[in-house]
Amino acid sequence: MISTALTKLLGIRVPVVQGGMQWVGLPALVAAVSNAGGLGILTALTQPSPEALRQAIRETRKLTNNNFGVNITLLPTINPPDYEGYARAAVEENVRIFETAGNSPGKLIKFFKSQGCIVLHKCTTIRHAKSAARMGVDIISIDGLECAGHPGEDDMGGLVLLARAAQELNIPYIASGGIADGRGLAAALAFGACGVNMACFLILCIDSPIHQNIKDKIVAGTELDTIHIFRTLRNTSRVYRNKVAEEVVRLENRPGGAKFEDLRELVSGARGRLAYETGDSDAGIWTAGVAMGLITDIPSCQELIDRIEKDAERIIDGLARMKLPDDRDATKAKL
Repeated sequence: MISTALTKLLGIRVPVVQGGMQWVGLPALVAAVSNAGGLGILTALTQPSPEALRQAIRETRKLTNNNFGVNITLLPTINPPDYEGYARAAVEENVRIFETAGNSPGKLIKFFKSQGCIVLHKCTTIRHAKSAARMGVDIISIDGLECAGHPGEDDMGGLVLLARAAQELNIPYIASGGIADGRGLAAALAFGACGVNMACFLILCIDSPIHQNIKDKIVAGTELDTIHIFRTLRNTSRVYRNKVAEEVVRLENRPGGAKFEDLRELVSGARGRLAYETGDSDAGIWTAGVAMGLITDIPSCQELIDRIEKDAERIIDGLARMKLPDDRDATKAKL
């Protein structure tokens, strides 16, 4: 077993956290990840109301006896969801692990900590990570440019971000973006992370609720099959490269650019959800990371997490064998 600050704090066996994924973080997948030894995460805003989230939490508890968490992501929107209602509902249902992300999470973090909860917060910059640490979060999730969804605006890859986190942070952190196998987990641990956050591979596991056609698209895809949208709006998001995403980018790059109102219908969440449900990969926008290039099959969550754990252990053992006795020490001993 690989024992880290993450496994100890969250009470899990394998240092793998399932990312909060809109329309995907549903009870069956969450329970499958937790049953496999990782931490499953329910996505609160996938549910239409706080009361629906209560029911999802209860359903998940019927499927696993292991720990799981709830994700609440705060994003710019004309009609903000009832974030506080979702938070209260989850706490009242005795959830004690939360993943937060997005803008101005201070109020939410303060509430969770007042209730004795563990909070993971996703950040794309070291300055935001340090700010979250001051707010009292327990674990930082460091998202590099490779990640699906929102990578921030600094275009900083995980290689440097993780090394900077080791230099700057005084609380545990996990790696997010570009992680799809045991090699990624071993590398993250070498950088000082205490685990990894995964989404792209878990989204296509047998236990995932999305349509088989979308899973097949991810397996067939490479690291070149994603695209950034909303670059000109300073709200960059990495998504699967399909007709809708390419049209969004075309509109953004036309003379005079584009406002969000010009793109709203193309990028609506309802259309993205339709892609997952119907299997039409061009129905709407759906997120995907460059880790897609590392994926070659569709395992169950149990098979995937077992594989990641064993491969990471093998790689860590191999690295340890690379260290040979220092001849200089032997020479000194003779003298």
